Amino acid sequence: MTSITGTITINVQANENRQYICQLSSSIDQRSDEIRCCGQSEEHAIANALEQLASEYRQIAEEHQNKDWNTVERSESGEPIQKRYHVILHYERIGKAESRFEAMQDTLLGNTVVENAKVTLIEIDANLPVQPLTQ
Repeated sequence: MTSITGTITINVQANENRQYICQLSSSIDQRSDEIRCCGQSEEHAIANALEQLASEYRQIAEEHQNKDWNTVERSESGEPIQKRYHVILHYERIGKAESRFEAMQDTLLGNTVVENAKVTLIEIDANLPVQPLTQ
């Protein structure tokens, strides 16, 4: 069994515009990442930086599988072998709305969600206890 070790350092500072800058430094598994993100609050800045780091690692996980999108593995009898995938859809947008409800509705009703979304598909073991994010 391999292990990944390293350190993630988070530093958040307010700037003169009453915004927050999060600087995230990561030295995990001989990789060195430096991420800088802005936010409306300390927590928002940290969330933005962590999402960027997570996005990078989702991409690495997907690339390591090196799967052809159209390949269908078949059993000896010729039946397609069903696989299990962790499908992650990430979509961000900045929009103007009268309320949080309107902002959510505008996002859900718009076709831009599908067009501009980042999708990651990672094949996983059938017994892996992955809990989908829900809101």
